[in-house]
Amino acid sequence: MLTVEKVDTQAKSQVDRFVRLPFRLYKDHPQWVPPLLVDAKLNLNKQKHPFFEHSDGDFFIAVRNGEDVGRIAALENHSFNRYHGVRVAQFYYFDCEDDQEIANALFEQVFEWAKSRDLNRVVGPKGLGPLDGYGLLVEGYEHRQMMTMMNYNYPYYPRLVEKLGFEKEVDFVSCYLHADEFHLDERIHRIARRIQERGTLRVKKFKNKRDLRAWAGRIGKAYNDTFVNNWEYYPLSEREVKFVLDNILFVADPRLIKIITHEDDVVGFLLGFPDVSAALQRARGRLLPFGIFDLLLEMRRTNWIAANGAGVLPEFQGRGGNALLYSEMENTLRDYNFEHADLTQVAESAVQMRRDLENLGGKPYKNHRVYARDI
Repeated sequence: MLTVEKVDTQAKSQVDRFVRLPFRLYKDHPQWVPPLLVDAKLNLNKQKHPFFEHSDGDFFIAVRNGEDVGRIAALENHSFNRYHGVRVAQFYYFDCEDDQEIANALFEQVFEWAKSRDLNRVVGPKGLGPLDGYGLLVEGYEHRQMMTMMNYNYPYYPRLVEKLGFEKEVDFVSCYLHADEFHLDERIHRIARRIQERGTLRVKKFKNKRDLRAWAGRIGKAYNDTFVNNWEYYPLSEREVKFVLDNILFVADPRLIKIITHEDDVVGFLLGFPDVSAALQRARGRLLPFGIFDLLLEMRRTNWIAANGAGVLPEFQGRGGNALLYSEMENTLRDYNFEHADLTQVAESAVQMRRDLENLGGKPYKNHRVYARDI
């Protein structure tokens, strides 16, 4: 018999069941990167996660014959809906066995949840914040997940969702870039040098996390303003900005974070992260007692870098900001001897950024699709 249970987020045992389900579904899968359990549980903590200061959500587990066989989250982002003038529910954390009956039962809970709030459309996967990866993987199953900055799923997931009437809303494409194939014209470097010599725009680099933290507020504001034209945008609260930056700082190598400044303001940024996917796989969700040391070692020995966050405020894109951004991207690869780069999840609506990355030598190699259905 198949039933669907609503998770009591105050009950540690139920939260534990919800976050551990994918550990069984993807056990020993070579491309899946498990989240840290402490982070996964925080996303269900309605007292601590900043999303729930302005929005709502519930979590559901499908159970068959005493075994947990699927899960899903139903979310209403009030800030997003208010900004865009829509009545949309989001689904996230969709995982289940290859069984249409399970998928149907889970999504029926989401549909009923959304209708009870007078919402008329369901979109997803779309999570609680900008660091939660968007979409279901529809291309690139042979490649390892880039840490927990994006989702990984089996190839049957899109089929289960599409049979429920969901259709494509927007694709997020990740590009692969090999250091030897970075085709940045020397003219771009000259423009970048000339701009810095004039002093209109400058590139600031960081030596340590203390220096980086001093700029965190201004970086957060620029992050919030840069993507204002993107499909997924909504104005983040101060607590959400802090939450994002705290998570970034946890895995950041300050030397890989570059910002572009105009006077005292941040007008652009390049957020690079050493890929510690292998260490996260070995940790199996836990940093203690030895996972933290393995993660720190992996930060030093990996030859992969993830660029998950690169942008220039729209008003500075035609004033040399993009030249500085791409010049620093090449400098980062060269100076720190990275061989491979993952340019993570650029929305197809960000046409200029997609075109620029491909012109630089980036090759699309993963595609995550956000789906939508009217209800």
